[in-house]
Amino acid sequence: MVKRSRGIRSKSRHILRKKPRSRGISSITRALQQFEEGDAVSIALDPSVHRGMPHVRFQGYTGKVEGKQGESYLVGINVGKKHKTLIVRADHLRRA
Repeated sequence: MVKRSRGIRSKSRHILRKKPRSRGISSITRALQQFEEGDAVSIALDPSVHRGMPHVRFQGYTGKVEGKQGESYLVGINVGKKHKTLIVRADHLRRA
């Protein structure tokens, strides 16, 4: 028996699927969004942009912008009782 691979995008077929009318490259305005510290943001993964994409398990979480790191934003979320900080590009964020 061969052991199946468990890559970073495994079990994500439904989550990382675009609707037929929104296929292709996403708009530039999504990448040029600006956020300030303390803004509430929702993590909405864009499968057409691979850079700065957080792990699939964080799809749909809402958090606060804690700062900026280069072109990316530091987003703080709570997973159960644990606080986590994600490094996410603006392509994968929406205002909450």
